[in-house]
Amino acid sequence: FPVTICPPKVEAWLHKPNVTPIAMSPHGVRQMQEKGIDCLYVPHAIDTSVMRPHYDINGVSTREYLGFDKDDFVVGMVAANKASGLVHRKAFSENLLAFSIFLQTHPDAKLYLHTDPLGAAGGWNLLKLCEAMGIPQESVRFPNLADYRYGMSSEHLAALMTAMDVMLATSYGEGFGVPTMEAQACGTRVIGSNWAATPDLVADDCFLVEGQPMWDVGQDAWWSIPLVPSIVVALKQAADAPREKSQVCIDFAKQFDVETVWERDWIPALDKLLA
Repeated sequence: FPVTICPPKVEAWLHKPNVTPIAMSPHGVRQMQEKGIDCLYVPHAIDTSVMRPHYDINGVSTREYLGFDKDDFVVGMVAANKASGLVHRKAFSENLLAFSIFLQTHPDAKLYLHTDPLGAAGGWNLLKLCEAMGIPQESVRFPNLADYRYGMSSEHLAALMTAMDVMLATSYGEGFGVPTMEAQACGTRVIGSNWAATPDLVADDCFLVEGQPMWDVGQDAWWSIPLVPSIVVALKQAADAPREKSQVCIDFAKQFDVETVWERDWIPALDKLLA
C-alpha cells in the first residue's frame, strides 16, 4: 500500500519551471522528494502566547460553560463540517461510531463537537448522525451557532481545547492539521490517523490509529479511512492516561510558534526565493 503518492495533477503543476513549492509538513517534503521535485519546507504556525492552557470563559469554568461536570471525560473534535457529497474527509461517521462504542463502557464520557451541527456549508447533519449512532443528547454539545459562524476569540477557543481530555482528530488525510497543534499547545493530547501529515505532527504521548486504504478518484491518489476499533482502543488509552495537561504536548507545540517559524523557516526561505 503506497502511503505516499503525489496526485498526478499536483505533480504536473509542481514540475513547472516557474514553481517553487513550499511544503507545510515533512510528509509533503517526502512526497515531492519521491517525485524528484525540489522544495522548501515551512510548516504552519500557531500563536502559543494565545494557544495555551485557559481554564475559563468570561470567568466561568469552561466545563461549567459547556454543561459538563468537572469529572467527566471530555472528548473533543474541531473539524469543518464540509463534505464532498457522500464522503466526509473529517471521518465524522467513523469518529462518532467509535465514541458511541466507547460510551458504553465509559458512561461519564462527553463529546464536544466544535463545528456546524447542521452542515450549512455543504456538510452533514451531525444531529441526525449522533442520533443514528445512539449518542444521547445529554452526552454531546455543540458551540453556540452565532459564536461559531461569526467568530469567537482565540482565547475562547483555547479554553474549549483546554477543557478537552483528548482531541479526536482522525481523518481520511491531513496536509497539516492546525487544530491538532493548537490543542497540543493547550496541553491536550490528540488521537490522530497514522497517515499523511499527522504522524510527524503529534507529540510522543498522543495516540495514532490505523486505517483502511481508500482510493480517491477525484485526486487519483489514496486516502485512508480510520478503523473504528482502532479509534475505540485509542479512546480507552486516553481515558486511562493522566487527566492533567500534557507538558510533553505543550513543549512539542512550541516548535511551531509563529515567531519561531518566522525566524527559523520563513526568513531563510524568503532569502533563498528573493536572492
